[in-house]
Amino acid sequence: MTDTPAPDDKVSFGFEDVSRDEKVSRVKGVFRSVASKYDVMNDLMSAGVHRLWKSDTLARLNPQPGERLIDVAGGTGDIAKAFLERADKAGARHGLSPSATAIVCDINDAMLMAGKARKDMAAFEGRMDWVCGDAEALPFPDKCADAVTISFGIRNVANRDNALAEFRRVLKPGGRLAVLEFSHMTAPMLQKGYDAYSFAVIPPLGAMVAGDRESYQYLIESIRRFPKQDAFADEVRKAGFSNVRVTNFSGGIAALHTGWAV
Repeated sequence: MTDTPAPDDKVSFGFEDVSRDEKVSRVKGVFRSVASKYDVMNDLMSAGVHRLWKSDTLARLNPQPGERLIDVAGGTGDIAKAFLERADKAGARHGLSPSATAIVCDINDAMLMAGKARKDMAAFEGRMDWVCGDAEALPFPDKCADAVTISFGIRNVANRDNALAEFRRVLKPGGRLAVLEFSHMTAPMLQKGYDAYSFAVIPPLGAMVAGDRESYQYLIESIRRFPKQDAFADEVRKAGFSNVRVTNFSGGIAALHTGWAV
């Protein structure tokens, strides 16, 4: 099974089609279960390459002093932390004090708690907020952010159109959107090999490291149900973003979709 759409009254939860409310509840359960091992598993699943993808994402965002980021499905805060670090470096070149701020917004309180417990977050106390909130109903005012990011989280949202509309709503005119997500490889033969690896290796790895095979089975299935790059780019455009671009990483294992609020 690949990116087959769910029926109109259902949404996909892995290879299952379920109600919106059931998906929201089950996604919360998945990330509550894996929160304590989330960062470790990301390194193991991608051999650490996800760090390079995220670094490239931040380089394209080009954080600047005084800007505010909302990182949706921000989990343990690695994107928000990197955003502030880059903004601080940009400011330091001009003799400016650290002034950028970030909000880590996640629907799962367990992920937020895991992030707040990280020792490397202490340096950003007072400049990084942790907010429990839904991507489809962000608890923030209109036009309050210079950048919105979501990394490996958009496929877990029950209604992507609602989430993209919210991202557009909270961005200032000229604000930047960056959506980093596992995607589809550009070469079909490579996709077959990647699928075989994913289903054979990652769920057992989840069982061994995180004590949870089922959650990682869902995560792999959810990647296969996610739209291909061009189709998701069209969704971003329909949400009102301009200059939408797609960058494939590692042959399409992950893809970065960027756009500008107008």
